[in-house]
Amino acid sequence: MGNTNQGTSKADDPESREGVTNTNGADNRTGERTDSQSRQNPLPQPVTYYEPDERTRLLPASTHHGISGQPPLDIDDPAVTPLNLWGIRFLRYITIAFLLVASGWWLVLLVTTFVSPQGFHSRGGGWFAFGYTSLAIGILMLLLFSFTVPSRAEEVIQSVIAVLLLVNLIVTLSVPGLREEEGWIGISSAIFVLFVTLWAVCVDRSVEWGKKEEEERLTGRAETRRSLKEWCSVFSALVIMVIFLVISILLTGTLSLRAYDQSLEVPGKRVWVEDRYYRVHIFCTPEHSDKGREKVTVFLESGERAVANGLLDWVQENYVNGTIGRFCYWDRPGYAFSDVAPSPLSAGMAADALSEALAKVGEKGPFILVAHGIGSIYTRIFASRQGKSIKGLMLIDPLHESYLPDVGSTGRGFFMWFRGVISPLGLEILFDAIFKARSREDRIFGKSSYLNAKTIKAKLQESLAAKTFTKPEVSTSKVILNRKIPLVVVSSGEGVKKDSRWDQAQKESTELTDNLLHWDIVNKAGHKVWETADGWNMMSKRIGKLVDIATEGNKFPN
Repeated sequence: MGNTNQGTSKADDPESREGVTNTNGADNRTGERTDSQSRQNPLPQPVTYYEPDERTRLLPASTHHGISGQPPLDIDDPAVTPLNLWGIRFLRYITIAFLLVASGWWLVLLVTTFVSPQGFHSRGGGWFAFGYTSLAIGILMLLLFSFTVPSRAEEVIQSVIAVLLLVNLIVTLSVPGLREEEGWIGISSAIFVLFVTLWAVCVDRSVEWGKKEEEERLTGRAETRRSLKEWCSVFSALVIMVIFLVISILLTGTLSLRAYDQSLEVPGKRVWVEDRYYRVHIFCTPEHSDKGREKVTVFLESGERAVANGLLDWVQENYVNGTIGRFCYWDRPGYAFSDVAPSPLSAGMAADALSEALAKVGEKGPFILVAHGIGSIYTRIFASRQGKSIKGLMLIDPLHESYLPDVGSTGRGFFMWFRGVISPLGLEILFDAIFKARSREDRIFGKSSYLNAKTIKAKLQESLAAKTFTKPEVSTSKVILNRKIPLVVVSSGEGVKKDSRWDQAQKESTELTDNLLHWDIVNKAGHKVWETADGWNMMSKRIGKLVDIATEGNKFPN
């Protein structure tokens, strides 16, 4: 019905009829209306349909991205960055915060190297804690440097480093000696660097995901290629990360040697001093009697190395053959089996620690003191504070106080500090252990003991205190030392002949008391006088006579 009405309406309309009947376009007005209607209501174009195949898109092509309606960005546009995501920015801020914390802790450890506040003392020297913190700072700085350009190879290396650091932490916690030497400072530093390494792995993974998301959102696809700038950044970061890996391997090797060295049996006792702050090692032969040569105890003070590095062999032979009846020796703080003392440590402070340790083990003297090299400085201060218990003094190629400015020079101090900083790498120690078959004894008190981290710290402390603390203490001891103590000086012939200053210093050492018994210059003998047969025999002869005087009151022959 509707169609009939429409047809009737068109037939009744005059204009409609005119438009229909005027097929030749005679009516111009009607023709114009028809053209206008054609322009306003164009006919729909025919649609061409294609059969879908393997090249057909599943989703319609996008001509804009996101909600901005803008055309896709170029992959090299700076706006295409994972930092657009707030989560990635948050990770970067947290990384910066960790870097600030690590830097602050690094400064604290640097200060404690020179001055140890209460509770911030590491009995092992503290070098490993400093090394761990330095490694953590390096990893965090590298992470920030290549933050927006993550690398899968870098993640793999970081994971390997994390495994090595985990092994180090387990070893430190498992070996009682290491755990005690490192203390809470070393353990917390080891935990921190492990956490930082794992954090770097997680951040790299997160940034990699964020980078892919932003590339798809802003460019329409995830880019698998890298620009030249990105390749340079990745390569630089990879090289540095390989260096960090090598450092971690060396740290693990050095720590393993330290753990193995802890199994060496300690002769004598380790005695707590300074309110259980650290321990010093003392060895004494069995308790003496009041008869014969056992009345007096020969006490040895080492020079630049531990007593067990040569001097002990000499005194043991004289003990076995009866030249001396009894002897003791100790390791100064940081040497051989003794812990590192808090900084600063002067010769007078070490002498006080020795007095406390001797009192705790029940050694009251009388003593004949035998000292070598720089150990004579410590012995002179100790002798001045012990009064009548000192029955003799024998100095072997002693270091005079005029050399203390050389000991405390800035260059020597910086050298010892730098050697301590790199000591956790164990470059020389590992080389000697692998290619020279150096033993535990060599590393603790033997040929390689100068590379020991504790010994390096002790020498640094010695250098730092030489001019400021030790020199005034020596000057004071020179005044209060008992002038009646029998004195023997045995000097190196090579040192006296080659250096006039050393010759003069040896001569001044003979004037420490008014009872000089003998000054011997051993020809062809070096600083370790006992290493030559003449030096060995001369020292044995002189110590025997000192024991005779102390036990029988005999006069020393000219």
